[in-house]
Amino acid sequence: MATAHLKSYNQTPRKVRLVTDLVKGKKVKDALVALEFLPRRAAEPIAKLIKSAVANAKGQGEDVEKLKVQSITVESAGMLKKYMPRAFGRASAIRRRKSQVKVTLA
Repeated sequence: MATAHLKSYNQTPRKVRLVTDLVKGKKVKDALVALEFLPRRAAEPIAKLIKSAVANAKGQGEDVEKLKVQSITVESAGMLKKYMPRAFGRASAIRRRKSQVKVTLA
């Protein structure tokens, strides 16, 4: 069982989950092909993360052809809070959400 982590990715967890739900349970080769043609911003970093997990599995001596995405979880990694000036001297909050992704291959 090989794992890989993406600690702080600057996109909301909700948008990243749309990509990860697509590859959950698939074989690694099929998942990478699906991500290659997916027109979402999170597709490239998720593909890179899966390739990293494959490299970790290869280092552990596992057979790469038989690997599949056992689990892939997306969690919140906090947020950057800043304020934007608005009318009449008010301020409104801007919350830039971040994601944390963990992939497990088996």
